[in-house]
Amino acid sequence: MTQLPRQTDPPLPPWQTLPTMYDLPSENPEEPGLPDEFHFLQPLLLYLTFLPPNWYPNRAFSACDLNLYYDATHSNWYKRPDWFGVVGVPRLYQERDMRLSYVCWQERVNPFIVVELLSPGTEDEDLGQRESELRHPPTKWRVYEEILRIPYYVIFSRYTNEWQAFHLVGGHYESVDLTQGCLPIPELGLSLGVWQGNFRGFNRLWLRWMTLEGTWIPLPTEETEVARQETEAARQETEAARQETEMAKQEAETAKRRVQELAARIGELGIDPDDLQNSE
Repeated sequence: MTQLPRQTDPPLPPWQTLPTMYDLPSENPEEPGLPDEFHFLQPLLLYLTFLPPNWYPNRAFSACDLNLYYDATHSNWYKRPDWFGVVGVPRLYQERDMRLSYVCWQERVNPFIVVELLSPGTEDEDLGQRESELRHPPTKWRVYEEILRIPYYVIFSRYTNEWQAFHLVGGHYESVDLTQGCLPIPELGLSLGVWQGNFRGFNRLWLRWMTLEGTWIPLPTEETEVARQETEAARQETEAARQETEMAKQEAETAKRRVQELAARIGELGIDPDDLQNSE
C-alpha cells in the first residue's frame, strides 16, 4: 500500500521564533544591559533641563552614557552612568574641547549626582545588591559611594515608574524621604521630580529638573513656544490698538461730517450759524 506523505505544520514566521530585544544581551559580557530607546530619551531630558542657577552655565557639565574613569591606579576601569552631573568644572575640557570621557583624576572634581535607569541585566548592581568579584572592578554602588563619594545617587525604573534617591551621609548612602515627591538639592538650586508629559513624541512619566520652588526647567522647544506665544500676543495687542485708533479716526470723521451736514441744512434755512451762537 502506498503511504501518503505526512502532513507537517507550516513553519512559524521568524518574529515568532527568533529572539526578541528582551532576549539579546550585549555582546560585551561585562555589560549585559539591554540598551533601549528610553535609555536615550530619559538622560537627554535630564541633560536639557540641568541648569543649576547657583552656578554659571560654563561651570556645569552633564553627560549621558559617557565613560567615567575613577581610579588612576587602574586607568582602564570605568563606569558608564546613564546620566551624571558635575558642577565646578568647565563646560568644555580645559575650556577648549568636548570630552571623549570623564577622567576624575584629571578633572579633579567628581560628579555631584548620578542617575541610573534600571535594566533587567543590571538591576542588582544598580541597587547595590551585587558584591564585587575577586580581581574584578568594583560595582557601581561601591564606586559611587566609597570611591568617588558622589553626594546624590538616583535610581529610576521605567517599568514601575518608581524612583529612589540616596544621599551620602557619613560615607554611606542613606535613602532620602522625598519632599512632595521631589528631591530638593539646595547646593544646585534645583529639585528633581517626576513629570507627566510629552517628550519627543512619548507621553509618560519622566525624571526632570525643576526649580526649588517647583517650576519645571523649560526645554529649548518650550522656550521657543513661549517666545512665539508672547510674540503673537504682542502682535494681537498691536493690531487691537491699531483697530481702536482706526475706529476712533472713523468716529471723528463721522462726527465732523455730521457737523458739516447740519451746518449746511441750517444755511439752507437762511439761518446764520453765528447768530445761533450769539443768541446763546
